[in-house]
Amino acid sequence: MDEKLQKVLARAGQGSRREMENRIREGRVLVNGEVATLGDRVSLTDSITIDGYAIVATEAGENRRVIIYNKPEGEVCTRKDPESRPTVFDKLPKLRGERWIAVGRLDINTSGLLLFTTDGELANRLMHPSTEIDREYLVRVMGEVTEENIATLKKGVTLEDGFARFTDIVDGGGEGINRWFYVCVMEGRNREVRRLWESQGVKVNRLKRVRFGPIFLPSKAKVGRWVEMEDSEVSSLCNMVDLKVAESKPKTQQQKIESQASQK
Repeated sequence: MDEKLQKVLARAGQGSRREMENRIREGRVLVNGEVATLGDRVSLTDSITIDGYAIVATEAGENRRVIIYNKPEGEVCTRKDPESRPTVFDKLPKLRGERWIAVGRLDINTSGLLLFTTDGELANRLMHPSTEIDREYLVRVMGEVTEENIATLKKGVTLEDGFARFTDIVDGGGEGINRWFYVCVMEGRNREVRRLWESQGVKVNRLKRVRFGPIFLPSKAKVGRWVEMEDSEVSSLCNMVDLKVAESKPKTQQQKIESQASQK
């Protein structure tokens, strides 16, 4: 392997390539004990640190793992929370020399499907708006919802951060002032689903993500538990975002034990 430094750092989950370029410019990255410069190329044998933290360089696609986590309400999507609230990272399997990267976020009051991967490049591509991956949510709203409201939400409204709309809305039933809907959006903007409904004068009181692109929340992923995707599923995900597919490697015994324990 002989690749640009910022590409290797991004794949290791340290941030986007642009963010890594900025850190290199700021002198925060060392290669073999020397301050790195933009344009440097590195190999697997090089020693790389960022802010004093050792980075494990890997080949593209090597050790690429993806897990599906069923997030409960009450967990935040940060690694460490200043208020000491539980985070989604607390229950994930431990890694050596790598770290789990969340593919987007869910707010503290939203539950459901959240993807994690060890491949920063895969995470960045899945999150990038240009990939146009839809997200489906099951939502319970309180208030009267008319056909006019639904038509408006599908046509689109202007929120404080720009135009937004549901690409699809399906009635999920319900009685009285509480009704369920399945809705789809093409982005992962902050509280987008809630804000869209609020624009029509109704309040969201339950929100759960049930699908991300072709990936559905599996029934075996209980609340607060994770399920690891099979190599064939990860390959399909990579093909969807035009990412090189590496040769699959058998899971280690430790990975098998962790996967079985998570589903109990």
